[in-house]
Amino acid sequence: MSTRQMSTRQTAKVHGVLVVDKPRGPTSHDVVSRVRKGLGTRDVGHAGTLDPMATGVLVVLVGEATKLAPYLTAEDKAYRATLRLGTATTTLDAEGTPTEARDVPTLDAAAIERALDVERARVEQVPPQVSAIKIDGVAAHAKVRRGEAIELAPRPVAVRSLVALNMRENPPEIDLEVVASKGYYVRALARDLAASLGTVGHLVALRRLRSGSFVVGEAIALDPVDGDRLRAALVPVAAAAARALPSVRLTADGVTRARQGKILTNDDALDSIPDAPSAWLDDRGGLVAVGARRDGTPRVLRGFNEMR
Repeated sequence: MSTRQMSTRQTAKVHGVLVVDKPRGPTSHDVVSRVRKGLGTRDVGHAGTLDPMATGVLVVLVGEATKLAPYLTAEDKAYRATLRLGTATTTLDAEGTPTEARDVPTLDAAAIERALDVERARVEQVPPQVSAIKIDGVAAHAKVRRGEAIELAPRPVAVRSLVALNMRENPPEIDLEVVASKGYYVRALARDLAASLGTVGHLVALRRLRSGSFVVGEAIALDPVDGDRLRAALVPVAAAAARALPSVRLTADGVTRARQGKILTNDDALDSIPDAPSAWLDDRGGLVAVGARRDGTPRVLRGFNEMR
């Protein structure tokens, strides 16, 4: 390949969603950095952070797909986790320093189920202090690590399902599967579930099985970071949008108005435009905009450039 061909490949526009099976160790930002290098573009983000200890589905957004972040991050996520009882840590997972040890009471299936019911009913959750939540513009974890005392307010959450798969006695551990809303911390589940069981605890394993409609079975390994391999695995932006949002086909006039950011009429769409955000497509299935009906009028929420 000539130098000119290599340069063209490096500067070519790349768009799509990459479903990565994040290994244990790298941060989500590390994964983004590797994808940027592999694809030769800085226009890369992700739809929902995974802690360094966690593995599994990390939805990486490239090019125009970064505009889908508000819609993809809003979707439910599914996890498999292992909770170890008897020891608390600073981070609520195995990456942290032990802070407290307590005896673990004798537990039976009924006691575990009662504790799970408390979590299933949860509508608010106090996030872990070691988290990326900003306080006065500074991440909570940064404040904690420099010795500042902080207090995080509870946040609204929803638990769609929570089951215990099995329990081991030595060491005392419970394997869990949980499906929860945006903003739910499985590390906080470890803290709160252990408290309901009369002890303390922390996560020793966490794997994201699903983020919205993107599942671990379609995820690719991070290594090797090869540009051709990454490009081949990209989910087209329109297809990714259609997996998260209802689709609406626009007329030619509707496409023109949407690309100009103008208000549409009912005649500009071949399908009914819902009140909730939907993916507006042209006659070739390309993503033109994300839009919604506001005060009875179809409006563009986010426009997309043509992707060729």
